[in-house]
Amino acid sequence: MTSAVRGDRDDSPGTGVTDRSGVADRSGVADPPWLNPTQLHDWMALVAMFSTLPAALDAQLKRDAGLNLFEYQVLVQLGEAPGGQVPMSDLAVLAKSSPSRLTHAVSRLERAGYVTKAACRSAGRRTATFLTDAGRQKLHQTAPGHVREARRLVVDVLTAEQLAVTGDACRAIVEAISPEFTDILCRVPPSSDADSSTGTC
Repeated sequence: MTSAVRGDRDDSPGTGVTDRSGVADRSGVADPPWLNPTQLHDWMALVAMFSTLPAALDAQLKRDAGLNLFEYQVLVQLGEAPGGQVPMSDLAVLAKSSPSRLTHAVSRLERAGYVTKAACRSAGRRTATFLTDAGRQKLHQTAPGHVREARRLVVDVLTAEQLAVTGDACRAIVEAISPEFTDILCRVPPSSDADSSTGTC
């Protein structure tokens, strides 16, 4: 990946990667503009964060709550939904997950008593996932530790200005990847007067 990003010549058989001259590769597609040293430096930092931050958040949740990060996010989506219920197909979109991965996670949460599944008349008789009282209690018990870890690893490491810039950058990236998901990122606006101590992260 590094050589391709830098634009270094790769003469290995079958790669078709050109140097920085911009000539088309063997597929006839013109070479993209290569990253300059500053862009490459920032890109590699972003890749490193993508590799390390989710794993760190996942480890804390497993250690303290017996949940992985994906399962926790499923509970969060249910906790924020009206009536604590979301059709499985909609939950897959909200959780940015394949149906098979979501089914596995929901089954594990169901065995733990945190969710239940039933046909939902308001969703056209589709199967919906419901957050149980035990699931809501688990969510409220788990959220403080998750928030502490988010603060330790991200929020308290950055200045207010850095955090604002980082948030703007993340929203721009998500918009490029999945425009329909952008509004899910910020359901509570920065100016909200809601009591954050009772919310989830």
